[in-house]
Amino acid sequence: MEKIGVQESKSPSELIDGRIAELGDWRGEMLGRLRALIRDADPDVTEEWKWRGVPVWEDAGMICTGETYKAVVKLTFAKGAALPD
Repeated sequence: MEKIGVQESKSPSELIDGRIAELGDWRGEMLGRLRALIRDADPDVTEEWKWRGVPVWEDAGMICTGETYKAVVKLTFAKGAALPD
């Protein structure tokens, strides 16, 4: 794991690239695939790195976060309950 000072010198996109590579298993592959889908769906999306290691995608506000755990990769939508089914 990198020190905080080193992380601050990298862009959010570089940090997300690093997380995907660091995972090195199906979780990294899945996070990369979800990232590509988000970018395809919204070409104006910006990437952020918040809360010491959580990828966040924004466009006029937070869209979602991408979290990786031991057994799951989870997208959390900021206003998910308000999204149409």
